[in-house]
Amino acid sequence: MPDTPDNQAQWPQPKQAKPGCSFPVMRIVGLFSLATGVLIDLAHGPLAVHERTLLRRLWHRLSPGDVLLTDRGFGSYVEFHLLGRKGVDCVMRRSGRRKPGEVVKRLGPRDRIVRWKKAAVRPEWLEPGAWEAVPETLLVREVTVHVEEPGLRTRTIEVVTTILDPGQYPAHEIAALYRRRWRVELHLRDIKTTMGMDVLSCRTPSMVEKELWMYVIAYNLIRAVMAQAALTGQGDRERISFKGAVSTLRQWAPVLAGPGLDGRRRLDLYEAMIYYISRDVVPLRPDRLEPRARKRRPKNYQLLNRPRAGFREIQHRSKYTKA
Repeated sequence: MPDTPDNQAQWPQPKQAKPGCSFPVMRIVGLFSLATGVLIDLAHGPLAVHERTLLRRLWHRLSPGDVLLTDRGFGSYVEFHLLGRKGVDCVMRRSGRRKPGEVVKRLGPRDRIVRWKKAAVRPEWLEPGAWEAVPETLLVREVTVHVEEPGLRTRTIEVVTTILDPGQYPAHEIAALYRRRWRVELHLRDIKTTMGMDVLSCRTPSMVEKELWMYVIAYNLIRAVMAQAALTGQGDRERISFKGAVSTLRQWAPVLAGPGLDGRRRLDLYEAMIYYISRDVVPLRPDRLEPRARKRRPKNYQLLNRPRAGFREIQHRSKYTKA
């Protein structure tokens, strides 16, 4: 967002950046629906606030029977226990800092029930009374997933879940569910890159808040149109192109808002737009590599690595090499 004193006070720039050489940066955590891609809620804060802290602000949006699907940065002993008390199951990748638990029962070749032990140190965010109520051990299920992609080395992932019933939820379904977690990365890319929310333009925190939530509202409205298109076309909702839906909506918006249209004519045009959105699907590309890389080269300008008052510009730009 713009480098103004108010924005810097609310969302300070990264600590490693020199004063006046960076921009205010906001950390966000979103809670998405896996079925529809709708952004249920969003929490934000400065970079100094951890993502797990932001996620706890969204716990009130979780209901009994929900399954929380996250990466390994959000899974901990206390969170598993507290979410379990709310009737919410978890499916997460096991953190590399947690050692394998004691095997209680083997459910299959790569499926087992293990016992986790409570840590000796209380988390700072948890009250002493709540910490004492946390049990000393916790039973979880670990499923080993081998990711095999052509041309790449096989990777092994340890998925941890509180869903313990292997009959109703076999190991291969748990593995397939975790692999769908990548959808959230694509949803965030849709908002930040396709819709342009990676750089906000407002100069005050109050207006930044409004701009942020306007993006969220617009994103959810687009997802609603895509859901309607999937029902109309009887296709796979996840394969409808978000970028294509945005482009179609932008092209049809002036027509639908045009003067002189009665209700019947406007509805016919809307249904035609829905039909074209339903036909714009992306190819089925399982295990496709999507590196975060840019094809277009940036211009060879210097980096602003000190305040402008003391900055020295290189006169011949062709002699500057970006590190």
